[in-house]
Amino acid sequence: MAPCRRSVDLYDRPVARVFSGIQPSGDMHLGNYLGALRQFAFDQYDHDAVFCIVDLHALTVPQDPGELRRRTLEAARIHMAAGLDPSVCTLFVQSHVHEHAELSWLMECTASVGELRRMTQFKEKADKASDQEFVAAALFTYPALMAADILLYEADRVPVGADQRQHLELARDLALRFNHRFGDTFVVPTAAVPRVGARIMDLQRPTEKMSKSVISPQGTVGLLEDAASIVRKIRRAVTDTEVEVRYDPQAKPGVSNLLTILGATTGEDPERLARRYHQYGELKADCAEAVVALLEPIQARYAELAADPAGTAAVLAEGVGKARAVAAPVLDRARAAVGLLPR
Repeated sequence: MAPCRRSVDLYDRPVARVFSGIQPSGDMHLGNYLGALRQFAFDQYDHDAVFCIVDLHALTVPQDPGELRRRTLEAARIHMAAGLDPSVCTLFVQSHVHEHAELSWLMECTASVGELRRMTQFKEKADKASDQEFVAAALFTYPALMAADILLYEADRVPVGADQRQHLELARDLALRFNHRFGDTFVVPTAAVPRVGARIMDLQRPTEKMSKSVISPQGTVGLLEDAASIVRKIRRAVTDTEVEVRYDPQAKPGVSNLLTILGATTGEDPERLARRYHQYGELKADCAEAVVALLEPIQARYAELAADPAGTAAVLAEGVGKARAVAAPVLDRARAAVGLLPR
């Protein structure tokens, strides 16, 4: 479905706007870069790009306050080290823009309990929780906040992985419902799923997506990890008992994951790459070398940014100003639409 448009000049932008956000929970890893950050760096030159460190989403599970602050700054610096240019795009921290929390309430009032119950991620996380484990209500309602994140910036395109597609569909449904009830207020976004490297799997559990959690530390390659550790993890990656190097994600998930990583890193097709190899060891060695070479400049740039804390603070402060210039009028429009008095 094409993005919804109001008949006002506000929506007549010369280029489409793209929005995305990453949580500062856990160490950012190779999958985050190949599946998201690298595409962000490309998008900023072709779109009006808005990128957000979604620290409010991280609060859906218990967080150590000091660690959350550290990881939020780390995530901002990794975005820049990965190629995002704050002079070209908008980069900011979600909690610095209060409009997110305010519009989230309006989205909660627009969503139904049934819709939130159907969210796969909530059902999976709730099912995994023990009887004694604390499960925050926010884990149930956070898709409404995610919808607010997107709709505040009138995003035309939202880069999402397969596991977030359901949330993007909910954001579209809420925008359409709100527009139907109160008049055209929000742009209805469309999903943009990367074709290559969109889903990097765990090196030890190749049927599961590489994750920022600590469940499988040996299966995750951190963006700031040292070269020796990266090489060791890739050399120990799970494959299978066969000897044929073949790209077949169903039958050979471990080997296919290595080919996907190598292909996404070098820009080559995984199936064609498979024809070059006759042994898993050779594939692992080339994959490790390519990943180390890919991450070296990112790590060097990160070190420069970390050595200048004031510079990071200035970038985020500028990003807040740019973000609120878009978000504030959208929130005001939504408030007026539902009948709230002007401030």
